[in-house]
Amino acid sequence: MTSTTRPARTPEEAAAHRRDVLLPLTGLLMALFVGVLSSTIVSNALPRILGDLGGTQAEYTWVVSASLLAMTASTPIWGKLADLYSKKLLVQAAIGIFLVGSLLCGLAVSTGQLIGFRVLQGLGMGGLQALTQVVIAAIITPRERGRYMGYLSGIMSIAVVGGPLLGGIIVDSPLGWRWCFFVGVPLAALSLLVLQRTLNVPTPVRADGERVSIDYLGATLIAAAVSALLLWTSLAGKQFAWASPTSFGLIGAGLVLLVAAVVVERRAKDPVVPPFLFRDRTVVLATVASLFVGVAMFGSTIFLSQYFQLARGATATEAGLLTLPMIVGMFGASNIAGQLISRTGVWKRYLVGGAISLTAGLSLGAAVISSTAPYWLVAVAMALVGIGVGTTQQNLVLAVQNTVALRHMGAASSTVTFFRSLGGSAGVAGLGALLASVVGSRTAAGLAEAGVDGGAAVGGGQVPHLADLPEPVRSIVMEAYGHATSMIFLVAAPLAALALVAILALREVPLRDTLDIEKPADPAAGATVTPVPPTGPSGPVLHGFVRADGAPAGGAVLTVLDPTGDELGRTRADADGHYRICVATGIVSTVYRWEGRPAARRVTVGSDGLRLDVDLPAGTPADGPADGTARTDGQPGRHELVSVIEAPERERTGADRG
Repeated sequence: MTSTTRPARTPEEAAAHRRDVLLPLTGLLMALFVGVLSSTIVSNALPRILGDLGGTQAEYTWVVSASLLAMTASTPIWGKLADLYSKKLLVQAAIGIFLVGSLLCGLAVSTGQLIGFRVLQGLGMGGLQALTQVVIAAIITPRERGRYMGYLSGIMSIAVVGGPLLGGIIVDSPLGWRWCFFVGVPLAALSLLVLQRTLNVPTPVRADGERVSIDYLGATLIAAAVSALLLWTSLAGKQFAWASPTSFGLIGAGLVLLVAAVVVERRAKDPVVPPFLFRDRTVVLATVASLFVGVAMFGSTIFLSQYFQLARGATATEAGLLTLPMIVGMFGASNIAGQLISRTGVWKRYLVGGAISLTAGLSLGAAVISSTAPYWLVAVAMALVGIGVGTTQQNLVLAVQNTVALRHMGAASSTVTFFRSLGGSAGVAGLGALLASVVGSRTAAGLAEAGVDGGAAVGGGQVPHLADLPEPVRSIVMEAYGHATSMIFLVAAPLAALALVAILALREVPLRDTLDIEKPADPAAGATVTPVPPTGPSGPVLHGFVRADGAPAGGAVLTVLDPTGDELGRTRADADGHYRICVATGIVSTVYRWEGRPAARRVTVGSDGLRLDVDLPAGTPADGPADGTARTDGQPGRHELVSVIEAPERERTGADRG
């Protein structure tokens, strides 16, 4: 991969560029803030909401799970659409969907309606999370992007941790719980106007005659697989036992659908999640790290408000204020790290430091958190966790974006975000089940030891109201919640350590100063290739894609011959495996060669050109030219070309489909 240093801007150019970036970025951050906020602001309001709407404990779970399912399952689909269609139109559509969903949630008159509208809200949230990073990647170079990723991480951190605080204030105020949904509507509408006026982002350009191919089957299978697995983690232990037939059925269905999705994605012409991305070491390791960071971040932080209320007796508003060390740590670390990354162009040291801080904060929390622990110790643990999250979550996306061509930016960015959301959703469900189990057993043991009957006040698995409990029972419940929260941190700490291991294995590539990779890289070999200009005559365009083992054969060489075997022209496929070459009308022979694997086809080119997609057959590389001559330019000799053309056709081609 190459990196070209851009010429230094004049002060006037720098100011204009910064203004052109900050104006649309403001609209994006406003939309992202309200999107993330909507997933956490209801945490303190749900008991009141379900009480007013007459909901059950089962519906309580679905109100939370519905938006998480829709958000997580739709994230990679939004990202892939951004590689095919207008990013500006898509981000506006996501904001519009979220805005409508929020309004309808606030107007719901039954829990069934609320759950359905939360799905709509979650679809918009998935688009906002995926598309914000894709749009930023389309208008800001990786070198500058570190600074703006800091803003993004800070905004997300404030929304995640500050949501319960704002929700508590709204619930305790005369406004009522419906304003937990209405509060973001004006900001979302304003972001829509700002983006309409200020956002200018290029729309993907396709070759002449090339039609958009949407992998509907792959998208459906991915969404279904994720939904099945998230339903299991969200509902197991609440709606059915962990070892029940329903539980095993959901796990089995999720795994079968996941395998089917992988098979479909490997064969799809334009997959939702391109399999070749996972040939890149950075993509794989950053995805793994994001998964574990998501579990640790959401799984540990989402229960802190409950800890302060039920283990330390704080009000909803006070609980939000007590989490300020984490908010400050997240916001400060994300911005400082972003500035330093943009200044130096290196990023790995900050990711390593952030993962160490996250692991240390979770480990400290596991050791000190209790109902009677000094607040300053808990504050130190929260600050370390905040620093770790703020330094890692968006910079992992940045590391991936730096290695991927702009045409794949949507799929790559949304894949990392998807796994972070998947980890967060699973973490909230799994660690929430752990908390409920530990609280139940700890409370029962404490009551039995004290010879106290807690009665219905602590029965049925319901969240207790401390003010309604008699003193002996209240102390036992508070101690149980304190101990359970420390157990959550204890489980999350090793997962953060796994993220650290993945980050240490990352290979650092200095951030480039260009929006796109200037020379397409061969995704299979990891090498940089220089396109060979076509040498044939002007005329109809022969174009298509070359693939090997289901992945683009970047750098594959195409040679076009006339009926007598003379060479008409030659070109090389780009990183996507796409090629274009002008040829003459009539019968021509095409020979494709990639890493010694040849394929050939004799076709008839009309005046409108021809699309020809080729899947290279499996086999061992050829030893050399058939005529025994050695070629120093890496291209086959004429006799070898002719012999390949006359060989039996073993390859599958998309000529008849074009």
